[in-house]
This record gives sequence, structure tokens and C-alpha cells, in this order.
Amino acid sequence: MKILYGVQATGNGHITRARVMCEALNKAGIEVDWMFSGRELDQYFDMECFGDFQRFKGLTFAIEKGQISYIKTACKNNLWQFYKDVNALDLSGYDLVINDFEPISAWAAKKQKKFSIGVSHQNAFRFQIPKKDNNLITDLVMKYFAPVSLPIGIHWDHFNGDILPPLVEAPHRESVVNNKEYLVYYPFDDLNTLISLLKPFNDYEFYIYHGVKEAVDYHHIHVRPFSREGFQHHLHACEGIITGAGFELPSEAIQLGKKLLIQPLKGQMEQQSNGLALQQLNMATVVSQFTHDSVAQWLTEPRPAMVNFPNVADALTQWLQQENWDSLQSLKEALWAQVTPLYHQEEATLPELQTQTS
Repeated sequence: MKILYGVQATGNGHITRARVMCEALNKAGIEVDWMFSGRELDQYFDMECFGDFQRFKGLTFAIEKGQISYIKTACKNNLWQFYKDVNALDLSGYDLVINDFEPISAWAAKKQKKFSIGVSHQNAFRFQIPKKDNNLITDLVMKYFAPVSLPIGIHWDHFNGDILPPLVEAPHRESVVNNKEYLVYYPFDDLNTLISLLKPFNDYEFYIYHGVKEAVDYHHIHVRPFSREGFQHHLHACEGIITGAGFELPSEAIQLGKKLLIQPLKGQMEQQSNGLALQQLNMATVVSQFTHDSVAQWLTEPRPAMVNFPNVADALTQWLQQENWDSLQSLKEALWAQVTPLYHQEEATLPELQTQTS
């Protein structure tokens, strides 16, 4: 089996999932070519495991002052280049295309009638999950941005859809938690804004990962450049995480038993919906805006229990090798059976989960 694996690189979460799948696919001896789109070349880091990967401009969103700028998004994307890339991508040498919300490989597979499987958090939005601020346009984007033959979602609950547990890396290091140490990852906000927010809490240590070139320390606030190794160290060592409502980092935090303070990205339906799901599943403190009071209150909260997620990557790889696409339900049931219960038994039916629109 030879696979082309397309990954949307706009967010680090997609690449993190790809690293987990890369290890599982390599271990199984499957030949994989990797391609990424949606990020400038100088913004990639720690990509050695993907070998000589392909990179395309693709499509992405422009963020300004913590929210999506639709005008800058329209100016930033080159649809003519996207069209040319779709037509230039030759899939004749591949047995299968796997896709994590990457549009060029998805549309090339559709055009060339090549069977494709989508494994992404975005595919969960095809099912009845908690949603907020969705409308016809956002629903169409989720469905047609990266169309696939077989969509498989991943989420914190299966919500009775074709949804698997989070695709996260099994803990590979001992978590010795440092009391009063916190990880901050919210690159959508201005760095000075984050520093001003955290400056009054001088009894705590904050490690902020942001787009800086070198590390700098301001007393109890430590700013660090993006680094997978450094980030993983502080992820395991911290008591809690201040971040946006992406999917991958909260999933890792839930697995490690870290408390979460979440501010969903404004104007981003996926993050607004993730915030709603985290709130309704009682997995995080979700706020519309980080404030002194919200941070102060959250810092006093206890850490939650760790949640056991199974090795989805290995199970998914074995399932791919069988090429029995009709057995997805069996895979789903087997994986969710291994998850530590996320809710009290009396709440197992989750009757309170509702979709919110505005």
C-alpha cells in the first residue's frame, strides 16, 4: 500500500496529529508521501519525521487581533494557484489518499476519482455535535473545503456519529508537575497583551509560547519561541494551560489531567463550537475574553482527573491495512470502549448537549 497523506498546516494541531499517524504508519511499514499546505515555508518547524515532504500554498485564514479577518483572508488566498495545484497533483502512483482537511489533495482525489479517507476534527462537524455560530456557509465549508470519499471525525465524544476518540500521542515521559507552573499558548493575541494580563500574578510561573526568535524572561513570565521539544516539556510539567479552543492541545491536556482556561477565537465557528463542547462536557473553563478576574478564579481551581485515550493511530493504521471500509463502526466501538468514562454514569446520555446558533 502506498499512501499520499495531505495535511492542512494552518494550525499546529493538524501537524501534531500527522506526527502521531506518521509514527504508526512507519511502524507498520506502509509507504507514505506527505504533503502540507496553508503555511509559509519558514513557519514549519520540527518536520524531520515527514522526510522530503511536498509543500503547497493552499488555502488558509488570516487572523488579526484575535479574530478572523475575512477581507485579509480573501486577499491572502490565490484561487488560481489553488486550481493549478489541484490539476498538477498526480495521484496515479497511490493506492489511497488520506486527508486531514487539506484541500488540494482532497480535490485532486475527487477530480481523479481516487478513493480518499478524511481523518480530521473538522469531519466531526458533519454529525450532530455541539455547534455554535454555525450557518449555511460554515456548514458548506466543513463539507466541501476538503471533500473525501469516507469522512471520519475525531472528537471528545462520538455523539452517535462516525467519530473516533482524539488522535493524540501516548504520554512518553514522566509527568512531574511543578506547582503553580502554567503553559500559555494563544498566538492570536499580541504578546504584550498576554504579558500585561499575567503580570499581576507574580506567585505563579507562566511559560508563553509565541512567535519570537529567542527566549526572554520577565521575572515570573517566560516567553519562548515555538519548539516542539520545549513545548512538550512544559505541557507535561505544568498544572494548567491557557489557550484557544483548538482541538489537539486541549485533547493532550485532557489526557494528561491538566486544567484548561479557554478563549475561543472570535469569528471562528469551529473554535466557538469546541468551546461549547468543552463547557458542556465539563472539561474546561471557557470564557469569551481572558480577564484578570477569570484568570484569578481559574488559578485556584483543582486539577481534573486524567482521561485515558486509546492508541487511535495504531488501531486506525491496522484498520487501513485491512481495507474493509464497511467495518468503521466496529473500529469506533472498540476504541470508545477503551476510553475512561468522561461523564458521571447518570449523565451518560448527555441530554443537555444542544446546538447554539446566533
